[in-house]
Formats: sequence, C-alpha cells, structure tokens
Amino acid sequence: MNKTQIASRPQKSSPARAKAQCACGAVAVEIAAPAQWAWHDHSGATRRAHGAAYATYVGTWRSRFRFVRGEECLARYEEPDTGAVRRFCARCGTPMLYERKRAPNNVNIPRALFSAGVGREPRYHIAIDELRDWAYLGEKLKPLKGFPGVVWSGGRRKRV
Repeated sequence: MNKTQIASRPQKSSPARAKAQCACGAVAVEIAAPAQWAWHDHSGATRRAHGAAYATYVGTWRSRFRFVRGEECLARYEEPDTGAVRRFCARCGTPMLYERKRAPNNVNIPRALFSAGVGREPRYHIAIDELRDWAYLGEKLKPLKGFPGVVWSGGRRKRV
C-alpha cells in the first residue's frame, strides 16, 4: 500500500454520545449510544429512591460510560439486602447511578436525566408485581377548568 491508499481509507468513527446531568448541573455523565438496555423498575427500593411510582433506567457497560464532571459531588448508598449501590448528587439529591453487585461491569442511569435520545426504548418491566394501584396506567384524561396545563381523570360523582 502506498500513502495515498492509506490516507483514503475510511476513518472509524466514534460512537454517538448521550449526555445526562443532575438537576443542578454539578454532575454530568455520558454513555456511548445506543444504550445497551432500558427498562421500567417498579420495585419498592426504586420507588423510594426516586419518590415515584417507578423509574425508567438505561444501562450500559462501564467501559462505555464516563463522567464529564462532578464525580466528587456524588454521595453513595448501599442497599443492605442486595448490595446494590445508588449514587446521587450530594448538592441537589438527583439519583444518578444504580449499580448492581451481581453485575459489576454495568452502570444504570435514570432515563429522565438524558437531554436527548439514548438509542434504546424501554421494553422491560422489573418487579411488575410491585406495581402500585395509584400509578397512572393511561386512563383517559381531560383538562381541569381554570388550571392551564393540568389534566385529570374526572372524579366519579355518586348520586344519592
């Protein structure tokens, strides 16, 4: 091969990157896209950690993950029963990472922290048997009069 042939070879491109950050911006991370997996976690531990009916996570191999800034701003909590580690921003409290003891090469990040697509749609539900009866399941909603941007299910009136 001569120099011209070597120079004309197509360059291997870097994978696209998906960026995520906490509410205050102190911690930012990125992963190579597409993410490896995505799921909805309905478990009690995740409900309590996020203060929500469930959390949606995207996961990646640790080798495809990196901190952009703020790793030193993270606090750590290890679940006593499972050994899973949850890390969150010590400044604003945003849950940032979920790492399972049985999968040390994986990192899971709440999907809501990403500003754009991650190349993977959630297709799995973990702990669906722990789904709460108060979680929104897609029932029909209508605007609440006098409150722009608010919708409701329209409570049922009982006739006496």
